[in-house]
Amino acid sequence: MLAVQPVLELVRAIPAILGVAIIGSGSGRGGQWALAAAVLFAAIGTLRWLTTTYRITPEQVQLRRGLLRRQVLSVSRDRVRTVDVTASPLHRVVGLARVQVGTGHGGRSKDQSLTLDGLGAADAARLRGELLHRAAAPGLEAPEAPAAAAPERELARLDPAWIRFGPFTLSGVAALALALALAARLASETDVDPEDFGILRDLVDHLTGIPTAAAVAEVAAALLVVVVLASTGGYVLSYWGFRLTRHEGGTLHVRRGLLTTRAVSIEERRLRGVEVGDTPLLRAAGGARCTAIATGLRRGEGASRGGSLLLPPAPRAEAERVAGLVLGDPAPATAPLTPHGPAARRRRHTRALGTVALVAAALLAADLLGAWPAWPWIAALALLPLAALLAADRYRSLGHALVGPWLVVRSGSLRRRRAMLATDGVIGWNVRRSYFQRRLGLATLTATTAAGRQRYLALDVDEAEALRIARAATPGLLDPFLAEDAPGR
Repeated sequence: MLAVQPVLELVRAIPAILGVAIIGSGSGRGGQWALAAAVLFAAIGTLRWLTTTYRITPEQVQLRRGLLRRQVLSVSRDRVRTVDVTASPLHRVVGLARVQVGTGHGGRSKDQSLTLDGLGAADAARLRGELLHRAAAPGLEAPEAPAAAAPERELARLDPAWIRFGPFTLSGVAALALALALAARLASETDVDPEDFGILRDLVDHLTGIPTAAAVAEVAAALLVVVVLASTGGYVLSYWGFRLTRHEGGTLHVRRGLLTTRAVSIEERRLRGVEVGDTPLLRAAGGARCTAIATGLRRGEGASRGGSLLLPPAPRAEAERVAGLVLGDPAPATAPLTPHGPAARRRRHTRALGTVALVAAALLAADLLGAWPAWPWIAALALLPLAALLAADRYRSLGHALVGPWLVVRSGSLRRRRAMLATDGVIGWNVRRSYFQRRLGLATLTATTAAGRQRYLALDVDEAEALRIARAATPGLLDPFLAEDAPGR
Protein backbone atom coordinates (compact mmCIF):
# COMPACT_ATOMS: atom_id res chain seq x y z
CA MET A 1 0.00 0.00 0.00
CA LEU A 2 2.98 2.32 0.46
CA ALA A 3 3.51 2.05 -3.29
CA VAL A 4 -0.17 2.58 -4.10
CA GLN A 5 -1.32 5.37 -1.76
CA PRO A 6 1.15 8.06 -2.93
CA VAL A 7 0.25 7.40 -6.57
CA LEU A 8 -3.48 7.63 -5.84
CA GLU A 9 -2.91 10.85 -3.90
CA LEU A 10 -0.95 12.33 -6.81
CA VAL A 11 -3.73 11.46 -9.27
CA ARG A 12 -6.30 13.21 -7.09
CA ALA A 13 -3.99 16.21 -6.70
CA ILE A 14 -3.32 16.75 -10.44
CA PRO A 15 -5.54 19.88 -10.66
CA ALA A 16 -3.81 21.40 -7.62
CA ILE A 17 -0.34 20.54 -8.97
CA LEU A 18 -1.20 22.12 -12.32
CA GLY A 19 -2.44 25.23 -10.51
CA VAL A 20 0.81 25.49 -8.55
CA ALA A 21 2.81 25.06 -11.78
CA ILE A 22 0.83 27.86 -13.46
CA ILE A 23 1.28 30.18 -10.47
CA GLY A 24 5.01 29.43 -10.32
CA SER A 25 5.49 29.93 -14.05
CA GLY A 26 5.51 33.69 -13.48
CA SER A 27 8.87 33.40 -11.69
CA GLY A 28 10.24 30.86 -14.14
CA ARG A 29 10.18 28.06 -11.55
CA GLY A 30 6.86 26.42 -12.36
CA GLY A 31 8.45 22.99 -12.73
CA GLN A 32 10.18 23.20 -9.35
CA TRP A 33 6.99 24.34 -7.64
CA ALA A 34 5.04 21.50 -9.24
CA LEU A 35 7.66 18.97 -8.12
CA ALA A 36 7.55 20.28 -4.56
CA ALA A 37 3.75 20.10 -4.56
CA ALA A 38 3.87 16.53 -5.88
CA VAL A 39 6.28 15.48 -3.11
CA LEU A 40 4.08 17.15 -0.50
CA PHE A 41 0.89 15.42 -1.68
CA ALA A 42 2.68 12.05 -1.87
CA ALA A 43 3.90 12.52 1.70
CA ILE A 44 0.40 13.42 2.85
CA GLY A 45 -0.97 10.25 1.24
CA THR A 46 1.68 8.12 2.92
CA LEU A 47 1.04 9.67 6.34
CA ARG A 48 -2.70 9.20 5.92
CA TRP A 49 -2.20 5.47 5.41
CA LEU A 50 0.41 5.10 8.17
CA THR A 51 -1.90 6.75 10.72
CA THR A 52 -4.97 4.64 9.89
CA THR A 53 -5.85 1.50 11.84
CA TYR A 54 -9.00 -0.54 12.22
CA ARG A 55 -10.41 -3.13 14.58
CA ILE A 56 -13.34 -5.53 14.26
CA THR A 57 -15.03 -6.88 17.38
CA PRO A 58 -18.13 -9.09 17.69
CA GLU A 59 -20.19 -5.90 18.16
CA GLN A 60 -18.44 -3.11 16.24
CA VAL A 61 -16.25 -2.09 13.32
CA GLN A 62 -13.88 0.68 14.41
CA LEU A 63 -11.66 2.89 12.26
CA ARG A 64 -9.10 5.35 13.62
CA ARG A 65 -7.38 7.82 11.32
CA GLY A 66 -5.66 11.20 11.25
CA LEU A 67 -2.34 12.62 12.41
CA LEU A 68 -3.07 16.10 13.74
CA ARG A 69 -6.83 15.64 14.00
CA ARG A 70 -7.54 12.14 15.29
CA GLN A 71 -10.87 10.67 14.31
CA VAL A 72 -12.45 7.44 15.46
CA LEU A 73 -15.44 6.00 13.58
CA SER A 74 -17.42 3.18 15.14
CA VAL A 75 -20.20 1.25 13.44
CA SER A 76 -22.32 -1.36 15.12
CA ARG A 77 -22.15 -4.60 13.15
CA ASP A 78 -25.92 -4.96 13.17
CA ARG A 79 -26.08 -1.59 11.35
CA VAL A 80 -23.97 -2.78 8.43
CA ARG A 81 -26.22 -2.79 5.36
CA THR A 82 -23.86 -3.01 2.40
CA VAL A 83 -20.23 -3.87 1.83
CA ASP A 84 -18.58 -2.46 -1.30
CA VAL A 85 -15.24 -4.00 -2.35
CA THR A 86 -13.28 -2.17 -5.06
CA ALA A 87 -9.81 -2.63 -6.51
CA SER A 88 -8.17 -0.12 -8.83
CA PRO A 89 -5.56 -1.32 -11.34
CA LEU A 90 -2.81 -0.39 -8.88
CA HIS A 91 -4.55 -2.30 -6.11
CA ARG A 92 -4.92 -5.34 -8.34
CA VAL A 93 -1.22 -5.33 -9.29
CA VAL A 94 -0.19 -5.75 -5.65
CA GLY A 95 -3.17 -7.91 -4.62
CA LEU A 96 -5.00 -5.34 -2.48
CA ALA A 97 -8.58 -4.11 -2.25
CA ARG A 98 -10.65 -1.35 -0.63
CA VAL A 99 -13.67 -2.20 1.53
CA GLN A 100 -16.36 0.42 2.12
CA VAL A 101 -18.98 -0.34 4.74
CA GLY A 102 -22.46 1.09 4.15
CA THR A 103 -24.41 1.97 7.28
CA GLY A 104 -27.55 3.64 5.96
CA HIS A 105 -26.17 7.16 5.38
CA GLY A 106 -26.60 6.55 1.63
CA GLY A 107 -22.93 7.31 0.98
CA ARG A 108 -23.69 11.03 0.64
CA SER A 109 -21.38 12.12 3.45
CA LYS A 110 -17.72 11.47 2.89
CA ASP A 111 -16.89 12.13 6.54
CA GLN A 112 -19.25 9.37 7.64
CA SER A 113 -17.97 6.72 5.22
CA LEU A 114 -16.08 3.85 6.81
CA THR A 115 -13.44 2.68 4.33
CA LEU A 116 -10.77 0.08 4.98
CA ASP A 117 -8.08 0.55 2.36
CA GLY A 118 -5.10 -1.67 1.70
CA LEU A 119 -6.58 -5.05 2.66
CA GLY A 120 -5.50 -8.21 0.91
CA ALA A 121 -8.00 -9.29 -1.76
CA ALA A 122 -8.75 -12.57 0.03
CA ASP A 123 -9.13 -10.80 3.38
CA ALA A 124 -11.52 -8.27 1.81
CA ALA A 125 -13.71 -11.03 0.36
CA ARG A 126 -13.77 -12.87 3.68
CA LEU A 127 -14.51 -9.69 5.60
CA ARG A 128 -17.46 -8.93 3.33
CA GLY A 129 -19.04 -12.26 4.21
CA GLU A 130 -18.32 -11.86 7.92
CA LEU A 131 -19.91 -8.42 8.13
CA LEU A 132 -22.98 -9.19 6.05
CA HIS A 133 -23.73 -12.68 7.28
CA ARG A 134 -22.98 -11.95 10.94
CA ALA A 135 -20.17 -14.49 11.09
CA ALA A 136 -17.43 -14.32 13.69
CA ALA A 137 -14.96 -11.44 13.47
CA PRO A 138 -11.43 -12.12 12.19
CA GLY A 139 -9.31 -13.84 14.81
CA LEU A 140 -12.31 -14.91 16.90
CA GLU A 141 -13.49 -18.45 17.32
CA ALA A 142 -16.39 -19.38 15.08
CA PRO A 143 -18.73 -22.24 16.00
CA GLU A 144 -19.38 -23.02 12.36
CA ALA A 145 -17.90 -22.47 8.92
CA PRO A 146 -17.84 -18.85 7.70
CA ALA A 147 -20.99 -17.78 5.89
CA ALA A 148 -18.87 -16.60 2.96
CA ALA A 149 -18.21 -20.24 2.09
CA ALA A 150 -21.89 -20.91 1.39
CA PRO A 151 -22.79 -21.48 -2.28
CA GLU A 152 -24.16 -18.79 -4.56
CA ARG A 153 -26.75 -19.00 -7.32
CA GLU A 154 -26.12 -16.98 -10.46
CA LEU A 155 -28.99 -14.72 -11.53
CA ALA A 156 -27.37 -12.85 -14.42
CA ARG A 157 -24.06 -12.58 -16.26
CA LEU A 158 -22.86 -10.05 -18.84
CA ASP A 159 -23.50 -11.10 -22.42
CA PRO A 160 -20.95 -9.46 -24.77
CA ALA A 161 -23.87 -8.71 -27.10
CA TRP A 162 -25.11 -6.19 -24.53
CA ILE A 163 -22.20 -3.89 -25.39
CA ARG A 164 -24.36 -2.66 -28.28
CA PHE A 165 -26.39 -0.70 -25.70
CA GLY A 166 -23.30 1.27 -24.64
CA PRO A 167 -23.64 4.01 -27.29
CA PHE A 168 -27.29 4.56 -26.32
CA THR A 169 -26.35 5.52 -22.75
CA LEU A 170 -24.51 8.64 -24.00
CA SER A 171 -22.19 8.40 -21.01
CA GLY A 172 -19.42 9.66 -23.29
CA VAL A 173 -21.05 13.10 -23.58
CA ALA A 174 -19.96 14.10 -20.07
CA ALA A 175 -16.45 12.76 -20.62
CA LEU A 176 -16.13 14.62 -23.94
CA ALA A 177 -17.44 17.87 -22.46
CA LEU A 178 -15.04 17.59 -19.52
CA ALA A 179 -12.07 16.87 -21.81
CA LEU A 180 -12.90 19.84 -24.07
CA ALA A 181 -13.36 22.17 -21.09
CA LEU A 182 -10.06 21.06 -19.55
CA ALA A 183 -8.22 21.48 -22.85
CA ALA A 184 -9.69 24.95 -23.36
CA ARG A 185 -8.79 25.94 -19.83
CA LEU A 186 -5.21 24.74 -20.15
CA ALA A 187 -4.82 26.48 -23.51
CA SER A 188 -6.11 29.71 -22.00
CA GLU A 189 -3.90 29.57 -18.88
CA THR A 190 -0.74 28.64 -20.79
CA ASP A 191 -1.37 31.04 -23.71
CA VAL A 192 -1.13 28.19 -26.19
CA ASP A 193 -2.61 28.88 -29.61
CA PRO A 194 -4.22 25.70 -31.06
CA GLU A 195 -3.15 26.82 -34.52
CA ASP A 196 0.48 26.33 -33.47
CA PHE A 197 -0.11 22.61 -33.91
CA GLY A 198 0.01 21.51 -37.52
CA ILE A 199 -2.85 19.01 -37.39
CA LEU A 200 -5.18 21.50 -35.70
CA ARG A 201 -4.19 24.25 -38.14
CA ASP A 202 -4.90 21.96 -41.10
CA LEU A 203 -8.27 21.04 -39.58
CA VAL A 204 -9.26 24.67 -39.10
CA ASP A 205 -8.17 25.51 -42.66
CA HIS A 206 -10.22 22.60 -43.98
CA LEU A 207 -13.38 23.61 -42.09
CA THR A 208 -13.09 27.26 -43.08
CA GLY A 209 -12.54 26.32 -46.72
CA ILE A 210 -15.81 24.39 -47.16
CA PRO A 211 -19.46 25.54 -46.99
CA THR A 212 -20.81 26.21 -43.51
CA ALA A 213 -23.43 23.46 -43.72
CA ALA A 214 -20.80 20.90 -44.69
CA ALA A 215 -18.49 22.05 -41.88
CA VAL A 216 -21.28 21.75 -39.30
CA ALA A 217 -22.17 18.29 -40.61
CA GLU A 218 -18.55 17.11 -40.43
CA VAL A 219 -18.06 18.42 -36.90
CA ALA A 220 -21.35 16.85 -35.77
CA ALA A 221 -20.40 13.51 -37.35
CA ALA A 222 -16.96 13.59 -35.71
CA LEU A 223 -18.46 14.40 -32.30
CA LEU A 224 -21.01 11.60 -32.73
CA VAL A 225 -18.26 9.09 -33.48
CA VAL A 226 -16.26 10.24 -30.46
CA VAL A 227 -19.31 10.03 -28.17
CA VAL A 228 -20.20 6.56 -29.43
CA LEU A 229 -16.65 5.29 -28.93
CA ALA A 230 -16.37 6.90 -25.50
CA SER A 231 -19.76 5.55 -24.38
CA THR A 232 -18.93 2.06 -25.63
CA GLY A 233 -15.54 2.16 -23.94
CA GLY A 234 -17.10 3.38 -20.70
CA TYR A 235 -19.63 0.53 -20.81
CA VAL A 236 -16.88 -2.05 -21.24
CA LEU A 237 -14.70 -0.55 -18.49
CA SER A 238 -17.55 -0.33 -16.02
CA TYR A 239 -19.51 -3.52 -16.64
CA TRP A 240 -17.09 -6.07 -18.08
CA GLY A 241 -17.24 -9.26 -16.04
CA PHE A 242 -20.63 -8.29 -14.58
CA ARG A 243 -22.19 -11.05 -12.52
CA LEU A 244 -25.23 -11.00 -10.21
CA THR A 245 -25.55 -13.83 -7.70
CA ARG A 246 -27.75 -14.67 -4.72
CA HIS A 247 -26.05 -15.92 -1.59
CA GLU A 248 -27.80 -18.47 0.59
CA GLY A 249 -27.00 -16.28 3.58
CA GLY A 250 -29.54 -13.73 2.29
CA THR A 251 -27.50 -11.30 0.17
CA LEU A 252 -27.23 -10.28 -3.45
CA HIS A 253 -23.70 -9.91 -4.85
CA VAL A 254 -22.84 -7.72 -7.86
CA ARG A 255 -19.37 -7.94 -9.40
CA ARG A 256 -18.22 -5.83 -12.33
CA GLY A 257 -15.35 -3.83 -13.82
CA LEU A 258 -12.49 -4.34 -16.28
CA LEU A 259 -9.64 -2.23 -14.90
CA THR A 260 -11.17 -1.25 -11.59
CA THR A 261 -13.12 -4.17 -10.20
CA ARG A 262 -16.05 -3.65 -7.89
CA ALA A 263 -18.06 -6.04 -5.76
CA VAL A 264 -21.20 -4.84 -3.96
CA SER A 265 -23.23 -6.93 -1.54
CA ILE A 266 -26.84 -6.05 -0.66
CA GLU A 267 -28.73 -7.62 2.21
CA GLU A 268 -32.07 -8.88 0.92
CA ARG A 269 -33.75 -8.05 4.21
CA ARG A 270 -33.01 -4.40 3.35
CA LEU A 271 -34.54 -4.78 -0.12
CA ARG A 272 -37.87 -3.00 -0.60
CA GLY A 273 -38.28 -3.39 -4.34
CA VAL A 274 -36.75 -3.06 -7.79
CA GLU A 275 -36.79 -0.32 -10.42
CA VAL A 276 -36.53 -0.83 -14.19
CA GLY A 277 -35.59 2.35 -16.03
CA ASP A 278 -34.61 3.60 -19.47
CA THR A 279 -34.04 6.72 -21.55
CA PRO A 280 -35.51 7.53 -24.99
CA LEU A 281 -32.40 6.27 -26.83
CA LEU A 282 -32.13 3.16 -24.69
CA ARG A 283 -35.87 2.57 -25.07
CA ALA A 284 -35.63 2.88 -28.86
CA ALA A 285 -32.88 0.24 -28.82
CA GLY A 286 -35.06 -2.09 -26.75
CA GLY A 287 -32.91 -1.80 -23.62
CA ALA A 288 -33.34 -1.02 -19.94
CA ARG A 289 -31.39 -1.16 -16.69
CA CYS A 290 -32.38 -2.58 -13.32
CA THR A 291 -31.65 -1.09 -9.89
CA ALA A 292 -32.47 -2.07 -6.33
CA ILE A 293 -34.77 -0.14 -4.01
CA ALA A 294 -33.08 -0.78 -0.68
CA THR A 295 -32.21 1.08 2.49
CA GLY A 296 -28.64 2.24 2.99
CA LEU A 297 -27.61 2.22 -0.68
CA ARG A 298 -25.91 5.06 -2.52
CA ARG A 299 -28.26 6.38 -5.14
CA GLY A 300 -27.42 6.89 -8.77
CA GLU A 301 -27.23 4.89 -11.92
CA GLY A 302 -23.93 6.02 -13.36
CA ALA A 303 -21.13 3.72 -14.28
CA SER A 304 -19.04 4.47 -11.24
CA ARG A 305 -21.53 5.69 -8.70
CA GLY A 306 -24.46 4.06 -7.02
CA GLY A 307 -24.33 0.70 -5.31
CA SER A 308 -27.92 -0.08 -6.27
CA LEU A 309 -27.20 -1.41 -9.77
CA LEU A 310 -28.59 -4.90 -10.38
CA LEU A 311 -28.24 -5.04 -14.17
CA PRO A 312 -26.42 -2.70 -16.60
CA PRO A 313 -28.16 -1.57 -19.80
CA ALA A 314 -29.37 -4.82 -21.37
CA PRO A 315 -32.37 -6.10 -23.36
CA ARG A 316 -35.63 -5.14 -21.68
CA ALA A 317 -36.71 -8.76 -21.42
CA GLU A 318 -33.53 -9.52 -19.48
CA ALA A 319 -34.11 -6.57 -17.15
CA GLU A 320 -37.66 -7.79 -16.47
CA ARG A 321 -36.39 -11.33 -15.89
CA VAL A 322 -33.77 -10.16 -13.38
CA ALA A 323 -36.33 -7.97 -11.61
CA GLY A 324 -38.62 -10.98 -11.26
CA LEU A 325 -35.82 -13.16 -9.90
CA VAL A 326 -34.76 -10.56 -7.34
CA LEU A 327 -38.35 -9.98 -6.20
CA GLY A 328 -39.15 -13.66 -6.23
CA ASP A 329 -42.22 -12.90 -8.38
CA PRO A 330 -42.13 -12.13 -12.12
CA ALA A 331 -45.60 -10.56 -12.18
CA PRO A 332 -44.74 -6.99 -11.02
CA ALA A 333 -42.22 -6.55 -13.84
CA THR A 334 -44.57 -7.65 -16.63
CA ALA A 335 -48.10 -7.00 -15.36
CA PRO A 336 -50.14 -4.50 -17.43
CA LEU A 337 -50.62 -1.11 -15.81
CA THR A 338 -53.80 0.90 -15.41
CA PRO A 339 -53.71 4.04 -17.61
CA HIS A 340 -54.48 7.41 -16.04
CA GLY A 341 -57.32 8.46 -18.31
CA PRO A 342 -58.11 11.38 -20.66
CA ALA A 343 -57.85 14.04 -17.94
CA ALA A 344 -54.20 13.09 -17.32
CA ARG A 345 -53.56 13.16 -21.08
CA ARG A 346 -55.09 16.62 -21.32
CA ARG A 347 -52.91 17.89 -18.47
CA ARG A 348 -49.73 16.48 -20.03
CA HIS A 349 -50.45 18.30 -23.30
CA THR A 350 -51.59 21.50 -21.59
CA ARG A 351 -48.41 21.75 -19.55
CA ALA A 352 -46.07 20.99 -22.45
CA LEU A 353 -47.77 23.08 -25.13
CA GLY A 354 -48.75 25.85 -22.73
CA THR A 355 -45.16 26.36 -21.57
CA VAL A 356 -43.87 26.68 -25.13
CA ALA A 357 -46.76 28.98 -26.06
CA LEU A 358 -46.08 31.29 -23.09
CA VAL A 359 -42.38 31.50 -23.97
CA ALA A 360 -43.23 32.25 -27.61
CA ALA A 361 -45.73 34.93 -26.53
CA ALA A 362 -43.15 36.60 -24.29
CA LEU A 363 -40.58 36.62 -27.09
CA LEU A 364 -43.17 37.97 -29.52
CA ALA A 365 -43.98 40.79 -27.11
CA ALA A 366 -40.28 41.58 -26.83
CA ASP A 367 -40.08 41.65 -30.63
CA LEU A 368 -43.04 44.04 -30.90
CA LEU A 369 -41.41 46.31 -28.32
CA GLY A 370 -38.17 46.26 -30.29
CA ALA A 371 -36.13 44.59 -27.54
CA TRP A 372 -35.58 41.31 -29.41
CA PRO A 373 -35.36 40.24 -33.06
CA ALA A 374 -38.12 38.15 -34.61
CA TRP A 375 -36.35 34.81 -34.94
CA PRO A 376 -36.48 33.75 -31.21
CA TRP A 377 -40.29 33.58 -31.06
CA ILE A 378 -40.43 31.88 -34.45
CA ALA A 379 -37.92 29.29 -33.22
CA ALA A 380 -40.02 28.83 -30.05
CA LEU A 381 -43.11 28.10 -32.16
CA ALA A 382 -41.11 25.48 -34.04
CA LEU A 383 -40.76 23.60 -30.73
CA LEU A 384 -44.53 23.03 -30.48
CA PRO A 385 -44.46 19.71 -32.42
CA LEU A 386 -41.63 18.45 -30.19
CA ALA A 387 -43.58 19.50 -27.10
CA ALA A 388 -46.62 17.61 -28.36
CA LEU A 389 -44.55 14.46 -28.94
CA LEU A 390 -43.01 14.77 -25.48
CA ALA A 391 -46.44 15.19 -23.88
CA ALA A 392 -47.76 12.12 -25.69
CA ASP A 393 -44.78 10.05 -24.59
CA ARG A 394 -45.09 11.26 -20.99
CA TYR A 395 -48.75 10.24 -20.96
CA ARG A 396 -47.99 6.81 -22.40
CA SER A 397 -45.49 6.30 -19.58
CA LEU A 398 -48.07 6.92 -16.86
CA GLY A 399 -49.46 3.83 -15.18
CA HIS A 400 -49.99 2.07 -11.88
CA ALA A 401 -51.09 -1.27 -10.49
CA LEU A 402 -51.30 -3.33 -7.31
CA VAL A 403 -49.85 -6.75 -8.00
CA GLY A 404 -50.18 -8.82 -4.87
CA PRO A 405 -47.95 -7.26 -2.19
CA TRP A 406 -46.30 -4.93 -4.73
CA LEU A 407 -47.17 -1.35 -5.66
CA VAL A 408 -46.13 -0.67 -9.27
CA VAL A 409 -45.91 2.92 -10.56
CA ARG A 410 -44.42 4.19 -13.80
CA SER A 411 -43.75 7.72 -15.06
CA GLY A 412 -41.22 9.83 -16.93
CA SER A 413 -40.10 10.25 -20.51
CA LEU A 414 -36.52 11.48 -20.68
CA ARG A 415 -35.90 9.04 -17.85
CA ARG A 416 -38.76 6.59 -17.51
CA ARG A 417 -38.91 4.43 -14.40
CA ARG A 418 -41.10 1.49 -13.45
CA ALA A 419 -40.84 1.13 -9.68
CA MET A 420 -42.00 -2.07 -7.99
CA LEU A 421 -42.24 -1.29 -4.27
CA ALA A 422 -43.23 -3.73 -1.52
CA THR A 423 -46.36 -2.40 0.20
CA ASP A 424 -45.00 -3.38 3.62
CA GLY A 425 -42.14 -0.95 2.92
CA VAL A 426 -44.53 2.01 2.56
CA ILE A 427 -44.40 4.15 5.70
CA GLY A 428 -46.72 6.94 4.59
CA TRP A 429 -48.80 8.50 1.84
CA ASN A 430 -48.97 12.01 0.44
CA VAL A 431 -51.98 13.02 -1.67
CA ARG A 432 -51.27 16.35 -3.37
CA ARG A 433 -53.77 18.29 -5.51
CA SER A 434 -52.79 21.54 -7.17
CA TYR A 435 -55.38 24.08 -8.32
CA PHE A 436 -55.34 22.75 -11.87
CA GLN A 437 -55.44 19.14 -10.70
CA ARG A 438 -58.52 19.84 -8.57
CA ARG A 439 -60.33 21.28 -11.60
CA LEU A 440 -59.63 18.05 -13.49
CA GLY A 441 -60.37 15.74 -10.57
CA LEU A 442 -56.76 14.51 -10.42
CA ALA A 443 -54.20 14.04 -7.68
CA THR A 444 -50.57 12.99 -7.28
CA LEU A 445 -50.21 10.03 -4.93
CA THR A 446 -46.78 9.69 -3.28
CA ALA A 447 -45.73 6.54 -1.46
CA THR A 448 -42.97 7.33 1.03
CA THR A 449 -40.42 4.76 2.12
CA ALA A 450 -37.01 4.65 3.77
CA ALA A 451 -35.44 3.01 0.71
CA GLY A 452 -34.22 4.13 -2.71
CA ARG A 453 -35.40 7.58 -3.76
CA GLN A 454 -37.70 7.55 -0.69
CA ARG A 455 -40.73 8.75 -2.64
CA TYR A 456 -42.50 7.04 -5.54
CA LEU A 457 -45.23 8.91 -7.38
CA ALA A 458 -48.39 8.01 -9.24
CA LEU A 459 -48.82 11.22 -11.25
CA ASP A 460 -52.19 12.68 -12.25
CA VAL A 461 -54.32 9.76 -11.10
CA ASP A 462 -58.04 10.09 -10.42
CA GLU A 463 -58.69 11.26 -6.82
CA ALA A 464 -60.89 8.30 -5.91
CA GLU A 465 -58.41 5.89 -7.53
CA ALA A 466 -55.55 7.42 -5.54
CA LEU A 467 -57.36 6.77 -2.27
CA ARG A 468 -58.34 3.28 -3.37
CA ILE A 469 -54.69 2.42 -4.11
CA ALA A 470 -53.50 3.73 -0.75
CA ARG A 471 -56.22 1.95 1.22
CA ALA A 472 -55.71 -1.32 -0.63
CA ALA A 473 -51.93 -1.24 -0.31
CA THR A 474 -51.89 -0.40 3.41
CA PRO A 475 -55.28 -1.30 4.92
CA GLY A 476 -56.29 0.89 7.83
CA LEU A 477 -53.51 3.45 7.49
CA LEU A 478 -55.71 6.17 5.92
CA ASP A 479 -59.02 5.32 7.61
CA PRO A 480 -58.62 7.82 10.50
CA PHE A 481 -58.15 10.63 7.99
CA LEU A 482 -61.13 9.93 5.71
CA ALA A 483 -64.60 11.34 6.34
CA GLU A 484 -67.21 8.60 6.52
CA ASP A 485 -69.79 10.58 4.57
CA ALA A 486 -67.35 11.57 1.81
CA PRO A 487 -65.10 8.60 1.06
CA GLY A 488 -63.98 10.13 -2.20
CA ARG A 489 -62.70 13.40 -0.72
